[in-house]
Amino acid sequence: MGRASVDDPAGKGPVGQFKDFFRLHWTRGDAGTETPEWVWHFAYRTWLIALLFKVLGSSWDESWHFKFQRDDLAAPHLINSVGTGIAVVLVAIHTFTGMAVTKRAQRLLQVGLAVFLIAAPLDVINHRVNGLDLTAWSASHALLYLGTALMIAALIDAWVSTGPRGRSRPWILGGLWFFFLENMLFANGQQEYGVLELRSCMPNGVLNIDTCYAERSLLEFAAEQIGRPVDYVAIKQFALPIPDWVYPMWGIGMAALVLAVAAKTIGLRWAATGVAAAYVAYRAVIWPMLVVADFPPSTVPFYLVFVGLAIDLVRRMNLSHAMEAVVGAGAVTVLGHTALFAQEVTIAAPPIAWWSAPITFVLLAGCWWLGRPVAQWFDKRQTAVKVSA
Repeated sequence: MGRASVDDPAGKGPVGQFKDFFRLHWTRGDAGTETPEWVWHFAYRTWLIALLFKVLGSSWDESWHFKFQRDDLAAPHLINSVGTGIAVVLVAIHTFTGMAVTKRAQRLLQVGLAVFLIAAPLDVINHRVNGLDLTAWSASHALLYLGTALMIAALIDAWVSTGPRGRSRPWILGGLWFFFLENMLFANGQQEYGVLELRSCMPNGVLNIDTCYAERSLLEFAAEQIGRPVDYVAIKQFALPIPDWVYPMWGIGMAALVLAVAAKTIGLRWAATGVAAAYVAYRAVIWPMLVVADFPPSTVPFYLVFVGLAIDLVRRMNLSHAMEAVVGAGAVTVLGHTALFAQEVTIAAPPIAWWSAPITFVLLAGCWWLGRPVAQWFDKRQTAVKVSA
């Protein structure tokens, strides 16, 4: 019995488990190959580490680009590349062994990684051809987000459908949904950094280029691209080039959809609030660390906690699906916009087009309602694939 406990990989550290995995399980297999519980945990903890590198690098990268001109080998890019490298290795392992994935999850991982690896050089080419492309809403950036989203969605799908059912289940899921939410909301950082960038250039309401967070060379480069001197118009175009309706519709509407699905899969009572609070807490911790390192700050989307709270409260009402979609969209729209307004008045928030609130409600209610039939279609398709196999 003592011998068994010593040889049990589940009781070993990461290095021991790494060695045992390749010693015991490095064989070719199809997706869905029977996987020991310790391999599931080892693989998904490693995925969380890879995603953590990605988030740390991207957080620093966004702040970096509000101060310096682009540099392909900048430190944030290198940190991000560590996470990408780990992800490449993990996808290769899942593909070769077929362990800790379903067939659908394996395909999503492969497609997501391919999209990401294609998007990365496209982004570099885009910057070389078009010069400064600071906005996080560009097409090449969108492909990076899409690739990451597909990979995280694959991991969530595999863990929900065939992962271990122990106490770690909701925590792994919570971690994956945290990273999914961060990836979906990353583009909104454009406005969250931009509003404070513009404010830094306007002490006492008067333009002063010397007080901007961004270096003068970056401001001059950005102004030159639109054929202007470094004036208010050029700085505003550099900092806040996105229409004011985008931030609340994406930040409240998209976040609500992500958190609603997260709450359903995690299954805990306050899951949506917990995931939202974890994301807000991360943002509240990372910006002062960046500021201490002399990088620009961002506003923190505190309003997201109330979006998560609205979802959790509505889920406890046990409404019919149609009523839940309408009531949920209404609660999210009211609580989310109220909290966003309070944040704008008391702290800081990006410019908001408040007329977009009713549109957010309608779109959110429709997408919320569509969630169930779409999920049922995917489940039927997955069942048909299993039967045919």
